[in-house]
Amino acid sequence: MNRPVLAASEVSTKRHEWLVLICTSAPSFMLQLDANIVSVSLPSIARSLNANFDGIEWVITAYMLSFASLLMPAGALADRFGRKRLLVIGLSLFTLASLLCGLAWSLPVLIAARALQGAGAAMQLSAALATLSHAFHGEARARAFAFWGTVVGIGIASGPVVGGIITQAFGWEWAFYVNVPIGAALLFLILRVIQSSHDPNAMRLDLPGVACFSSALFLITLALIEGNRRGWSDRWIASELVGALILFALFIIVERRQARPMLDLSYFRKPTYLGATLAQFAFSVGLLTMLTFVPIFLQSGLGESSATAGLMMLPMVVPLFVVPRVVSRHLAHRLSGRALLTLGLLLVCIGLCFFAAVATMVEYWPLVAGMLVVGTGAGLLNGETTKVGMTVIPKERSGMASGVSGTTRFTGLVIGIAALGVVLYARIHGIVAQALPSIDAAARLRLVQDITAGRLASVALPGIDAATLHTLAVNSFAGGYQALFLCAAAFMAVATWLTWKLVNPAETPPIGIAAGQSK
Repeated sequence: MNRPVLAASEVSTKRHEWLVLICTSAPSFMLQLDANIVSVSLPSIARSLNANFDGIEWVITAYMLSFASLLMPAGALADRFGRKRLLVIGLSLFTLASLLCGLAWSLPVLIAARALQGAGAAMQLSAALATLSHAFHGEARARAFAFWGTVVGIGIASGPVVGGIITQAFGWEWAFYVNVPIGAALLFLILRVIQSSHDPNAMRLDLPGVACFSSALFLITLALIEGNRRGWSDRWIASELVGALILFALFIIVERRQARPMLDLSYFRKPTYLGATLAQFAFSVGLLTMLTFVPIFLQSGLGESSATAGLMMLPMVVPLFVVPRVVSRHLAHRLSGRALLTLGLLLVCIGLCFFAAVATMVEYWPLVAGMLVVGTGAGLLNGETTKVGMTVIPKERSGMASGVSGTTRFTGLVIGIAALGVVLYARIHGIVAQALPSIDAAARLRLVQDITAGRLASVALPGIDAATLHTLAVNSFAGGYQALFLCAAAFMAVATWLTWKLVNPAETPPIGIAAGQSK
């Protein structure tokens, strides 16, 4: 007699779990999709608003600075005032800012709206991950983070293609307008589905910590973004880096004196948490940066269009949303979190070695094997890094943990792009200087900057045959990318070893064993 009631209850529970997954994963999907769509739309934005390259860079920079500076404070706000409340506020702000971006009539208005969009993105990402961690436990949490990783992978994979289609068919404004109906539908669903949760021991907001951390991350992000363009010896870049170091030191001092700090530094004494954070950082350096560099290589080195380059990326990005499902169904029951993390990092490392081996061929098909290997490794890492890190953090501090996770991922992306960009520039400069030792230093600098930016077809120097110069441009461009891939692979090799040494398999057992231990 009770079976139909029990079955109905189980169906209702499953339905509610799926709705929670949608409410927490869809905001992350929006962030990934928006980032890739906007990147593809930048040339159209520049033409429409009569903006030069330096000005249009700030469409990306304003978002990145705002997002990076507020991720950690947003996690603390979620713990203090409630994850559902901050998720609603962040998504509302992101949706409103997207509308303002589409309506922008000038570049300054667009940049201001993008900064507002970044603030909303930081709030909704921290709150969504904290809600996900709080709502699911044991085996269900592993499946939930696998689903989250799949959804994020879909956003990464579809962004370049969707962006190209939207921009070409409807105009760049719709790269932002597309967020408005999705955001409105999600807000309605979140208000009905998500239950309120917060840290019961949270105290007043750590304002000194927020000020020091946000300002430090703002300065270091600004320095990394502008360093390659202005030069690392520039006094403003040096001042920004020194200021960031001073503020980070002050932040550590402030946090050590707080009874309930925004960032509890004691958790970094846990080797497993430290290893998972390192893996998260390495994931950004080894994979997310490649989503910027590889399309440039395909477009500039191979001469492909942006839409074609997006389709060519599919062997690397499709595994990002296929592999997490395989992990959830077949591997998470057999392998520990440590094994999955180190296997993922190792595969990304091997794939980058493939890239380095074939980069000088300047052909697409030799890259495909490396793309598949890198994508498979990244698929193992995408949800696992966040899950393992949160495993050793109390659920009442999940907001803080999600803030650390998001900040680590973003910081790895910014530092990775800046550092690998330096490697790319230095190698191209070395090849050009060796081939043309007698040309004027200023002319050489302009030539290196053109090659690094991918403007291979337009390079020109008086007195040098155009065909010879183009061959040098292509060879130095390929050599620069070979060095970039090798350095990224070396970093991933070190990260693989450290993660294996730091993460404790007893703290990250296969999910069946973990569920049994929790009982």
